[in-house]
Amino acid sequence: MAWGLFGAGLLNAVLGLFQYYGLAGDLASWFTSPPTGRAWGTLRQRNQFATLLSLALVAMLWLYGTRDSRQARWGLMAAAVVLIAAAAASLSRTGLLQFVLVMAVASVAAWRERRGKAISRSFRLPPPFVLLAGIPLYFAFAAVLPYLAAGSDGWVAAAALTSRLQPAVVTTDSRVVLWQNVLTLITQRPLTGWGWGELSFAHFATLYNGPRFPVILDNAHNLPLHLAVELGIPAALLICGGFLWMVGAAKPWRERDPLRLMAWGLLGVILLHSLLEYPLWYGPFQLVFGLCLGILWPASPKRPKTNGRKLAAFAAAAWLALIGYAAWDYTRISQIYLPRDARLPAYRDDTLAKLQGSWLFSRQVDFAEVTLTAVTPANAAHMYELAGRVLHFSPEPRVIVKLIESAELLGRDAEAHALAERFRVAFPSDFARWLDNRPDDAPEL
Repeated sequence: MAWGLFGAGLLNAVLGLFQYYGLAGDLASWFTSPPTGRAWGTLRQRNQFATLLSLALVAMLWLYGTRDSRQARWGLMAAAVVLIAAAAASLSRTGLLQFVLVMAVASVAAWRERRGKAISRSFRLPPPFVLLAGIPLYFAFAAVLPYLAAGSDGWVAAAALTSRLQPAVVTTDSRVVLWQNVLTLITQRPLTGWGWGELSFAHFATLYNGPRFPVILDNAHNLPLHLAVELGIPAALLICGGFLWMVGAAKPWRERDPLRLMAWGLLGVILLHSLLEYPLWYGPFQLVFGLCLGILWPASPKRPKTNGRKLAAFAAAAWLALIGYAAWDYTRISQIYLPRDARLPAYRDDTLAKLQGSWLFSRQVDFAEVTLTAVTPANAAHMYELAGRVLHFSPEPRVIVKLIESAELLGRDAEAHALAERFRVAFPSDFARWLDNRPDDAPEL
């Protein structure tokens, strides 16, 4: 795991620096590239990019501590400089917090092992002053990197990170407004929550007294808040409190095993990011999180019995079968989202009808049907029921319009008016365009 994280982080760091200077070249066709002066590697989002770099840095420290070769250690330190440079190029405030946390905790661990409380005779971190020197090095890169770029935009880019650290005017798309809206939703259903996956619908359906977060809100950008708004405050307290109790019982501050120290460091990076966004909604971070929990889970000193090994083998086979089914079902369902010529031959005609019955992606099939099917008097009842269901999955203008149109055809005028008002508040520009294109004989809203 350590080599995998380190390798992935280093490759993304190099790619990110190329992106920062507009040197990605032919690689840009393989990945979504940011504008010059920004970097996100293959992750398409700078905070996730910065989190990967922080994970790679933690893995690098473990690799450094387990290497005996001086050349290997110097090579790892050189790679760390590249990671720090790329982290500075990301302009991520979340990444900055993670980086300072990693350097500070690693410095304490290095100081502790040099005071005779050795973690392991075969494990040795860099000196504390070297680790702490990484923090001013980060800011040095943040200041110098823009000036190394060609053109007059360097002065603007140089102040980018500094400006992101300054107190700013609260706008409707800020986390402050987002969290205010989420807290309002929590007060409406504090005990049971809105239901898992229902935050986006709750946000659309609610008319706030104050500022409104202006886009579809499918995550609270804070794990405890997200659990509270979707599952209720009691469930959130139980989950978060239970996790904190397990961490306290494990006493990570007394840890001496190098591998477990690395696992705690990786968990800390992901959890810090989870207080500001939602990395645990993405497979790579879920995988790292799960592997760390596996490393930290108390192991039985007894060797597993034969039946236990058979059960583990059966579980692994079942898991692989589930992954295979998910890959096949995803490939099948994704055909409706591709141009006809890009689809598999068997799915080029009558595609939607061939996708029914999916266990894993039925909501994606319903969404495709709603957005591709015109509302008529003949199918109004079906479209009303389908669009109402899809509204809980993705309350976006295309779905809202179909629900309003089908409600009007069914004579549900009061409901159509209420939906139109929420549409106007949630997506004012889309509502205005839709209103302008309405037929002259359409019911007045």
